[in-house]
Amino acid sequence: MKNKIITSCLLASITSAPFAFAEKPAQADIDMSKKIVKQFMGELKGELMSAMKKGGPINALQVCNTKAKVITQQVADEHQMDVGRTSLKLRSPANAPDAWEAKVLADFEKRKASGEDVKPMAYAEVVEADGGKQFRFMKAIPVAKPCLTCHGDKVKPEVLTKISELYPQDKAIGYQLGQVRGAFTITKNLK
Repeated sequence: MKNKIITSCLLASITSAPFAFAEKPAQADIDMSKKIVKQFMGELKGELMSAMKKGGPINALQVCNTKAKVITQQVADEHQMDVGRTSLKLRSPANAPDAWEAKVLADFEKRKASGEDVKPMAYAEVVEADGGKQFRFMKAIPVAKPCLTCHGDKVKPEVLTKISELYPQDKAIGYQLGQVRGAFTITKNLK
């Protein structure tokens, strides 16, 4: 009976993770990634909220279009890691997920559908890539009320016009409060 319980627990833990038999990442890398995401999210949100106050959503879209790339690169350079944002419904093709990110995003969607809160949702793993090992981390981005202005299912026509101008291939609208908008993603090459 004891062996059946242990086997059941082991199988449950393997099937609930997006990638079976993944190498466990170092807690220090996870903790650092959480700090980086908090910094990145804070800087980006600060710029967007400031732009919203100064000129509404049209201004915020312009800031997002130009400043997000700069903030991303500054945070990546500061921490010497690849830092970015991605989604299954892209606003910018430059943020397209790689295969690993797409799997994690799909897992986040499943977790949300099972009732898990998106806000603390994250995943970390050590993977084999480019002939070496990489630490990979993703933190889900929940759709909050301010996000709905440019990503919701009732976006104003003038905002949609600006989105089409800045992002002709946009797929990042139609969201509802609490959904998975995408994720922050961090990659660190390991020795």
